[in-house]
Amino acid sequence: MASALTAERVRQDVDVVARAGLELETFLEEAMASVRRAVPWVSACVGTHDPSTHMLTSARKYGDMQGSDAHDHEFALIEYGMVEETAFTELARTGTDAAGVHLVTGGEVERSARMAQFMKPHFGFGDEARLAFRDGSDLWGALAVFRGTDDAPFDRAEVDFLASLAVPFARGVKTGLLSRSADLLPPVDGGGPAVIIVGRDDQVTQMTPAAEAWLGELVHATGHCDPISPVAALIGAARRYGRGETAVPPRCRLRTVSGMWLVLQAGPLSSFRERDGDVVITIEEARPPEIVALVVAAFGLTVRERDVTQLVLQGVDTKEMASRLHLSAYTVQDHLKSVFDKAGVRSRRELIARIYFDQYVPRMGGELAPSGWYA
Repeated sequence: MASALTAERVRQDVDVVARAGLELETFLEEAMASVRRAVPWVSACVGTHDPSTHMLTSARKYGDMQGSDAHDHEFALIEYGMVEETAFTELARTGTDAAGVHLVTGGEVERSARMAQFMKPHFGFGDEARLAFRDGSDLWGALAVFRGTDDAPFDRAEVDFLASLAVPFARGVKTGLLSRSADLLPPVDGGGPAVIIVGRDDQVTQMTPAAEAWLGELVHATGHCDPISPVAALIGAARRYGRGETAVPPRCRLRTVSGMWLVLQAGPLSSFRERDGDVVITIEEARPPEIVALVVAAFGLTVRERDVTQLVLQGVDTKEMASRLHLSAYTVQDHLKSVFDKAGVRSRRELIARIYFDQYVPRMGGELAPSGWYA
């Protein structure tokens, strides 16, 4: 662990860039470079997640792992297809901000299936520490940093330091998520529904032209993991659902390189839960309420502020808001002011544009009105 002075400077640096309104790629590059000064690592991987379902939506690599993408599919299957204490979904479920495998296993790193079956054989790593980008119950992303077998394992002070960065990283990812509008590009036309069928060996057996076209939209820049990783994560999670280990089929909302939002869902192909049968994955353009819910969550609004925002999007005036919410008009105005501050706008019109038009309408044209559809 670096000195206390260095650690505090790094913490401040991450907080500053998290508040700077940077695009996601820039924020993560600067934040990870800062973290490395306080908690040295040889390799790192950072993923973004759907805050509601905790499923992977994108991933990036730094250090020695960068450019090594051949096993990304396998990693996603392991990460989301089995449960262990340091899995990203478990960190989110248990409210744990950071954890180190060496610390959790009492030095028996091989007790982690992920380390024993994947990290050590493929990369020779000796230890891994993880940080969940948590803001309340929402998981906006997570990072994993690695050290070699000849390096000292991550100690308690380093893991505690990582935990102190949970909220700043969540803030930076949320800001980056909203940092750009969708490009004015024509919609992908693959002809018909977008469906992928995955066999018992977790390999794709069938794919519609539309699905192939959408997967092409997931290709990212140098340094990103294999763009198929979110799909592999859904396959692993669908296996758990098929075994009855989870109650809800996995799904995620993710953004393509052109800025279009998609919803991916996975589940057993058969009408009953078959332990190791085929898995079907569907891909479709996200409906406006799906996007609005995500954007509003990124603002960090309270429950009451979300109620007020919903009514704004429905075109309800202050007096009617007060009546529906059983509040005074002055209280409604206070809530509106707080919403405006968090969203970085000055009026209801700007709020509607920030939530709705900036994120969705550029790809759809002007067909939809801003009221009556938010649910």
